[in-house]
Amino acid sequence: MPDTLLSQTDNLGVCTLTLNRPQRHNAFDNHLIEQLRTKFDEVDQDASVRVVVLTGAGKSFSSGADLEWMRGMAGYDEAANRKDAQQLADMLQTFNDLSKPKVAAVNGVAFAGAIGLIACCDIAIANRRAAFALTEVRLGLAPAVISPYVIAAIGTRQARRFFLTGERINADEAQRIGLVHQVVDEDALAEAVNRQVEFILHGGPNALKECKRLAAGLVKREDIPALIARMRVSSEGQEGMAAFFDKRKPDWIKS
Repeated sequence: MPDTLLSQTDNLGVCTLTLNRPQRHNAFDNHLIEQLRTKFDEVDQDASVRVVVLTGAGKSFSSGADLEWMRGMAGYDEAANRKDAQQLADMLQTFNDLSKPKVAAVNGVAFAGAIGLIACCDIAIANRRAAFALTEVRLGLAPAVISPYVIAAIGTRQARRFFLTGERINADEAQRIGLVHQVVDEDALAEAVNRQVEFILHGGPNALKECKRLAAGLVKREDIPALIARMRVSSEGQEGMAAFFDKRKPDWIKS
């Protein structure tokens, strides 16, 4: 079976994951979903990985679920379909909960389930050619599995519209509603992603994890003073403050 997910980690700890089914517009099937979940687990446990960049091979980010695969699943009973949906849900939750920063490099169309992956990323950058659509309703379905992540990204009001209409969203509109943070020209996507990655790499690895937990609402308000106190006395916090006052780079920044 061909490798439908490419993974490459550079010497700075940037792991680039590329959906690799360009002939199918990088559509999901059960094999790719399982590859993604397994790889997300691996990179979360790999101390050498500092940042994850997710993109697609060819001219598409991902068209969502593979229609031929969905045709096959339509012939299965409800129990089999529930098991299949659970596989997708597990993959998305694993990605959403990843402790490493995640950047989506949206290089083309992103439909249906692919929008769930983008919504799970901490930063999303799209080129101007990118287009988005939550098309499930037009197949008599609903974007159920991805809905928590999409609603968290664009808000309930926008979700109520786009879940119902299934209409195509251009890159500028995707930025306006909060699905992506930045839109750039097609030939500037790599540079824009690298700039965000560079910013991230200047942060302490543990500090980045705690920032993600804060943004996700996983730290209780009453626990925040204890968190900052613990971080100040940690080896990373001590190194970061010492480097600032000594006017040098902290030891987690590689040349």
